[in-house]
Amino acid sequence: MQQQTLFLASSLLLTGLANAFLPAAQALQPSIVSQLPNQQLNELLRQGRQFVNSGNYAGAIAVYQQAANLDRQNPKIFSGIGYLQARQGNFQEAARAYQQALALDPNNAPFQYALGYSLANAGDNIGAATAYRRAIALDGKNVNNYLGLGVVLLRQKDYNGAIGAYRNVLALEPQNAQAYEWIGLSLLQQGRSRDAIQVLQQAARLTPGQSSIQLNLGAAWLSQGNLTAALDAFRQAAQLAPRDARVHLQIGRILQSQKDFSGAVQAFRQAVSVEPNSVDAQAAMGDTMLAQGNYLDAIVAYRRLIELAPEDPQGYYNLGVALTGRDRIPEAIAAAEKARELYRRQNQIEGVQKAESLLGELKKSRR
Repeated sequence: MQQQTLFLASSLLLTGLANAFLPAAQALQPSIVSQLPNQQLNELLRQGRQFVNSGNYAGAIAVYQQAANLDRQNPKIFSGIGYLQARQGNFQEAARAYQQALALDPNNAPFQYALGYSLANAGDNIGAATAYRRAIALDGKNVNNYLGLGVVLLRQKDYNGAIGAYRNVLALEPQNAQAYEWIGLSLLQQGRSRDAIQVLQQAARLTPGQSSIQLNLGAAWLSQGNLTAALDAFRQAAQLAPRDARVHLQIGRILQSQKDFSGAVQAFRQAVSVEPNSVDAQAAMGDTMLAQGNYLDAIVAYRRLIELAPEDPQGYYNLGVALTGRDRIPEAIAAAEKARELYRRQNQIEGVQKAESLLGELKKSRR
């Protein structure tokens, strides 16, 4: 159960990081003007604004680049290019544009924040942390600077640093639920689940409709061994986010551990309906059906599993077991042989022995 908890916490961390600071970055669109008495330049800036307003970001970038060649000392032109590149998901190009803007205006806190945002989305967490810290030095009252820093520190597994950043958020905004949630996740990643529960409960009180908080709470309760509280948290998360396959998967795993196989299968089916290509949900559903002795449905589940994960020897092995339960011996032998081949290829000695044992039993039954 502890392994499942860590898997859940890691998946939440990976999927939630970008969204932690995206809305603030979208507010960084600059108002670009020039003080130069250049008719061509001003016409380019006018065209650029029109392109932006119509959603033609590529056209706006091309026009602003022309404008930058005419006015090389205007940092807002470069920041405008950076903003538009970021809106298109071109974060490396955005970072370069913001670096050009900062070369002209190094003490501009919004530019530093935008550079951190772009670098973070480009995967340069170290560079992003440096930019966020510079933004904080220039503007220590801006909550978004600390939120962004906390995210990239979490990515670097600097949990104490992240907690410090989010504590600074709370010093500025004591009712900031996002800060409480991410402090809780940081504590959970450190294995401090008891402390995480207290902080996450505060986050839940502030924003009761946030499904990710309930997911984290479920993970924390799970690591404490409190399956009842964990199940309650995950079910609340399922009500808030019924299209999140992770929620149904965790509910199913708890019910499976409690021998509630019919409830587990129902939860796994919901996970598969939301995410048909989920290897974890398909494997869990097959395992539960196999434990029930429902060999026919287990066969269907495992055949789908090996379509999704053709290099997974366990899927073939379990398929062989399910086929054996239906006395489909030739097919079971073929599945077990494939499992043995994959176990050998992956140097899993115990798996090879397990597959050979199954093959021995199957071949005896044919005599």
